[in-house]
Amino acid sequence: MEVQTSDLKQVRKAAGLTQAQLAQLTGVSRQTIIATERGDYAPSVYLALRIARALDTTVEEIFSLQEESP
Repeated sequence: MEVQTSDLKQVRKAAGLTQAQLAQLTGVSRQTIIATERGDYAPSVYLALRIARALDTTVEEIFSLQEESP
């Protein structure tokens, strides 16, 4: 399974937050937010919850699981 994070950037922008602001709200580096938005980093459940709360949404709204093709 692969974590899809393409919605994170859209939700963050809709909330009017920069990557740096979201990083500060969630207690991680801006680089972590960048990597997460690109799909290069799959956050822990704890971080995913912190991101969702900071953006006033749900984890399911931002992150989804997608089956990898064989």
